[in-house]
Amino acid sequence: MMTIRKADDRGHANFGWLDSRHTFSFGSYYDADHMGYGLLRVINDDRVAPARGFDMHGHKDMEIITYVLAGALAHKDSLGTGSVIHPGDVQIMSAGTGIRHSEFNGSEADPVHLLQVWIEPEQKKLVPRYDQKSFDSASKHGVLKLTGSRDGRDGSVVIYADVDLYASQPGKDKLLQHDLGQTRRGWIQLATGQIEVNGAALSAGDGAAFEPGTSISIIGRSDDAEFLLFDMAA
Repeated sequence: MMTIRKADDRGHANFGWLDSRHTFSFGSYYDADHMGYGLLRVINDDRVAPARGFDMHGHKDMEIITYVLAGALAHKDSLGTGSVIHPGDVQIMSAGTGIRHSEFNGSEADPVHLLQVWIEPEQKKLVPRYDQKSFDSASKHGVLKLTGSRDGRDGSVVIYADVDLYASQPGKDKLLQHDLGQTRRGWIQLATGQIEVNGAALSAGDGAAFEPGTSISIIGRSDDAEFLLFDMAA
């Protein structure tokens, strides 16, 4: 079974420097019917204005994934990590017992477009940590590329939760198939372009939830389509 979450039905916050769309309840946006899905707690579709960003702030007991679609986002945290996240990079921060970080658009001209995802960890009070890996477009073209997993297999970043994260740029008319186990549920978040999922048309910003045991058929319907697929414990 599939349930579609349309882009226009998401929560919306616009602070001038930040235009954010919330798939699930977040900040001042509250919807009792959309508090998360499975282990997913937040999917924010953010656009950050040039030379602006998130000041230093704290998190605890959450796996936080940042996936940049356009532009570049500078990251600093209380672990002493400093990096720049580019398109194709998957950054994960395990907040654990507590971590503070900032994210800033260092460009004076170009906005940043990113997805930020929060996943509930399998344990609380973990030691905070940071990791970042790059997956170029060629590695995601026409396939479901594993970019995050519980065991870090196939070069993916480690997620402290029973979640496999796939990224894909399917290409127009390319068919991809993914079958969920009977104890697994899934979510697709379409970042850009258009795809068809189990016969339904999805456009940029749309999401889709899948119940355990569902077979997922994905067809790229535009050359610029890019999406994330979460396969997670039910």
